[in-house]
Amino acid sequence: MPDFIIVDNVSFSYPSHELQQHAALTDIRITIQEGEFAAIIGPNGSGKSTLARLLNALLLPDNGRVLIDGMDTREQRGHAKIRSQVGLVFQRPQNQIVASTVEEDVAFGPSNQGLTLNEINNQVDKALIRTGLSDYRQRPSHLLSAGETQRLALAGVLAMQPRCIIFDETTAMLDPMGREMVMEQIRGLNQQGITILLITHLMEEAALANRILLLHDGQLVSDNTPQQIFSDKVTLEQYNLALPPARQAALELHKFIPALSTDIFSANDLLSALPHYAGELHSAVKSNIPTADNADGYVQIHNLSFTYQRNSPLAHRALRDLNLQVTKRHTHALIGATGCGKSTLLQHINGLLRPQNGSVQVGPFDLSDETLDMRKLRRLTTLAFQQPEDQIFEQYVGDEIAYAPRHLGYQGKLADVVAQAMQAVGLDFEAYKDRMTSNLSGGEKRKVALASILAIQGELLLLDEPLAGLDPRSANELLQTLHHLQKAGKTILISTHQYDDLVPVLQDVSLLSHGQDILHGEAETIFSQTEALREAGLKAPLAAQIAAVLRRKGWPLSVPIASMKTLSASLENLVQGGWHE
Repeated sequence: MPDFIIVDNVSFSYPSHELQQHAALTDIRITIQEGEFAAIIGPNGSGKSTLARLLNALLLPDNGRVLIDGMDTREQRGHAKIRSQVGLVFQRPQNQIVASTVEEDVAFGPSNQGLTLNEINNQVDKALIRTGLSDYRQRPSHLLSAGETQRLALAGVLAMQPRCIIFDETTAMLDPMGREMVMEQIRGLNQQGITILLITHLMEEAALANRILLLHDGQLVSDNTPQQIFSDKVTLEQYNLALPPARQAALELHKFIPALSTDIFSANDLLSALPHYAGELHSAVKSNIPTADNADGYVQIHNLSFTYQRNSPLAHRALRDLNLQVTKRHTHALIGATGCGKSTLLQHINGLLRPQNGSVQVGPFDLSDETLDMRKLRRLTTLAFQQPEDQIFEQYVGDEIAYAPRHLGYQGKLADVVAQAMQAVGLDFEAYKDRMTSNLSGGEKRKVALASILAIQGELLLLDEPLAGLDPRSANELLQTLHHLQKAGKTILISTHQYDDLVPVLQDVSLLSHGQDILHGEAETIFSQTEALREAGLKAPLAAQIAAVLRRKGWPLSVPIASMKTLSASLENLVQGGWHE
């Protein structure tokens, strides 16, 4: 097949402090054939998004050249055609939303392609159906949740019918079912002959590609198949890559089920390969799951309702008579499908939104009190936004992280406070303190946003999708930070779609649906309820799915099971009980 994309010895740098240059890409050489499906992976700041913008002619190389179907991106006259052939779904989808309603935004691209009205309407309808937004066509685009906005950005690109689509962390803000839907769309588009470049930190997504490009420190360090990359221990260790969760699980299960292949990369393949139980049946050993302590509710919410643009034709009800309690010194997760009200709830607890109906009590603060001291509340309760760009406004990283302590107070030396907060999220103080925030990658911006709230030294931490956009190493560092914060007595409330990774640090979970808390309890118990989660539009953690399938195949497993640690312990009990395959 012909080479559709040629990246020939390309380098690119961003300006840094005092006009210094920060190299984002160095001497990159890549060829992509038409119809390929390639994943681009690598640590935060490795140059993935920069490469995407070079391929779309949004950036031009400092050295070398980028050819799209023979067109040189340095030739401005070809930019319109290049961008119609190479669609880019941004890491921050708000950057490409241009119209006031969903339907108008999806129609924007086709309207500029010289199509007839009927052709435009047909392409808009198809794109809305593909992305599950048909019922949202008249919804104001600025009132969509982050996940819905990502789907809208994808719909806008699909409506232009490009020959190549670059997905830059497109699934990062989507719930598990939405993520699965997008990946099915991506595979379907590729089967239709569309070239796919998928930038992702989720190894289960990368494993679906035919080819993986690994970037590190702005250089292409590996170009190989998923099977070769995920079987290369040296590469995995050297570049801090994680295995796809299905392969990790297969390796763990192989200890107890030797006949199970470890060469498995997808959850569906793993679940299909699980064998029927062949041992003697006996009573399942119950898991030793810790019960909640009797600590007082640190956050108490009763009958909370909230409607955006209330009393207007555009009114949208986000919360409906919601009740919630967060226990002091616990780590509590909010889960639910995209648009269920999680972010709205967090903003109530932080005082960014005030109750329209019902009550919110945070520690000693009543958020319905008109005399509430917001400064004291936010000294106690800190919020890291779902979109980190929404809270970053200083020019340099060090100044951004130091801003809140300067205004709210801090203990110790300010430089030490900033350095410790940066270290907690995996940012080297000397390497990053003078970096310009505008030139950071999406994952690096998320780290800066997290560091900026840790520097406040508050008692209650509100984290909205903290793992979105983080590479495997950074995600693991964040989990270690959460462990340290737990030991320090912090209360943590996390809104998340990536709860598989968080199960080990969670004590409590609340499942939200259509603005209501429909299920809550201990984390392992909630996550093991695979059917209830499915009915709410979610998928259970992989360990819970494995346990459910094994039980259906006769395995006498303990209940509940939602983590690989608990699953392994249960299988170990069977082995110790005399069972063997």
